[in-house]
Amino acid sequence: MPPIVISASRRTDIPAFYMTWFMDSIDQGFFDVVNPYNRKTYQVPAGSDQVHSIVFWSKNFGPFLRHRHGQDLKGKGYNLFFNFTINASHSSLEPMIPPLEDRLEQLAALVQSFGPQCLQWRFDPICFYMDGAGREGNNLDGFNYIAHRAADLGIKACITSFADRYRKVVSRMKRHSHLELIDPPMHRKVETIEALSHKLASLGMDLRLCCEKEVLASLPEDLPVLPAACIPGHHLVRLYGPGISLAKDKGQRRSIGCACNVSRDIGSYDLHPCSHDCLFCYANPKIDGRS
Repeated sequence: MPPIVISASRRTDIPAFYMTWFMDSIDQGFFDVVNPYNRKTYQVPAGSDQVHSIVFWSKNFGPFLRHRHGQDLKGKGYNLFFNFTINASHSSLEPMIPPLEDRLEQLAALVQSFGPQCLQWRFDPICFYMDGAGREGNNLDGFNYIAHRAADLGIKACITSFADRYRKVVSRMKRHSHLELIDPPMHRKVETIEALSHKLASLGMDLRLCCEKEVLASLPEDLPVLPAACIPGHHLVRLYGPGISLAKDKGQRRSIGCACNVSRDIGSYDLHPCSHDCLFCYANPKIDGRS
C-alpha cells in the first residue's frame, strides 16, 4: 500500500483539544475512526513508514506548541504540514478562540520550527451578517493586519471562502448572538475577492478560494485567484518526495470547487467535539446542545 496523507482534521480541532488521543494513536500504530454516516469503526494506519505526511488543521496551535508535539513527531519520522485558520477577533462569531496576538505568535513559532513553506493561512470563512438593529457587518476588519504579519513571516498563500447558510448555522446565529448570516450577491463577492487579492498580491501572497466554483467563474480572467487545495498533494510531494496519490478527493465537495487531493481524515464530530463554539461551523459543535 502506498503511503497516505493524514488529515487531522476537518471534523474537529485536534491540535487544540485532542493531541493526547492523537499521540496515543501514533504510538499504537493506528487511529480508530468512526464513519460519520454509517457509524462503523475502521482503522487508519499511523506508522511512520505508512504515512507520507500529516496535515494539521487548527485555530489554536498553543497546546500543540507548548507540549512540543511537532518536534516529537518529527523525531519519530513524520512529515508535517499546517492549515492555520486565523480570522480577525470577533467575540460573537468565534467566542472561544485565543486573542489575535496570541494566534499570530503561534504562527511565528510554527514558521520558526517548520518553515513558512509548511504552512497555509486560512482566513475562513468570510461572514457578512445583519445585527439585531438592522446594521450590516462582516469579519474582514482585521484581514489586512493579519496579511501583513503572515507575509512578514514568509507565508505565500491565503485560503478563504464565504460562509454557507446551513439551516442549523442560521438558527444558531440568531439564537446565540441575534445575528442574521447574509449570503451577499455575486457582484459583492467578486468585489470582496478582488480587493483581498490585490492586497495580498502587493505583499507577495496568493489568494485561493475553497469550494467557491461560481465565484471563481465570475472573477476577471486576469485576477490571479485559484481553487484552493487545503490538502495540497503536489506541494507535499515537492516538500517530502513522491509516493502519494495525487487524485482529487472524491469524498470532498469537488462539484463546487474543492481541489484537495486524497487524504485520510481522522477524528470525530461527536466523539471529539470542538470547543471553539464558532457560530458558522458546519460541524456539530457543543454549542448546538445548549440553549
